[in-house]
Amino acid sequence: MGEEEESGGGVPEWLVTFGDMMSLLLTFFIMLFSMSEIRQEQKYQAMLEALHQTFGYDTSSASLSPGKNTPRNAEFEALASLGRAQRAHTMKGGAPVKAPVGDNKKVTAPRPDGDPTIAGVVYFNEGDSTLTKTDKRALVAIAGRVAGMPQIIEIRGHTSNKPLDKNSPYRDHADLAYARCRAVEKFLLEQGIDKKRIRLGISSGNELKYDGTDRLLQKENPRVEVMLTHEIARKAKE
Repeated sequence: MGEEEESGGGVPEWLVTFGDMMSLLLTFFIMLFSMSEIRQEQKYQAMLEALHQTFGYDTSSASLSPGKNTPRNAEFEALASLGRAQRAHTMKGGAPVKAPVGDNKKVTAPRPDGDPTIAGVVYFNEGDSTLTKTDKRALVAIAGRVAGMPQIIEIRGHTSNKPLDKNSPYRDHADLAYARCRAVEKFLLEQGIDKKRIRLGISSGNELKYDGTDRLLQKENPRVEVMLTHEIARKAKE
């Protein structure tokens, strides 16, 4: 019996599959390169919508796209205000959320002279401006860190946003914050810090360190920050 004739020409089936895979990979990398070159938000959103329409679009997933999601069709336009879509700069932390917790935590406001170095923080009891022994030990350490330097030292007083006691000796939160600053200033002067280097500032309850309901963390609000600024103190005229 003669041998069976070999099958005709062609390529193996696995090679066809391999070719399809390479085509898909090439398409994928072209898409990645195109996305890296996008400079306009509208073009980026248009590309996202095209991909959603091609591969399936779950209406709830509109909130998963970073940045401002601005669909150009009526079906999804109403969903643009939901979820994370309207939180600007989602990839960089999101937008402020009016709640005890959220994407952005409270931060210290920038100062006019740039970003100062915080030499130390002294915490006070609620509604009080008296330095405790612990506060004085902390201020001795702070004085040692800033002594002999030429920069202005800013002493900035903070309070909580709780109403003052009806028997409080202070008129308002600003008065309380100022009293705390004066107490810290007096102690630093006693440690030999030059008065010409000291600047007082108050924020009252406008720069809360914690704005939530945890009572332990709320104790971080009544405080005085001692900051070493970038401004050089002026020398007295001889």
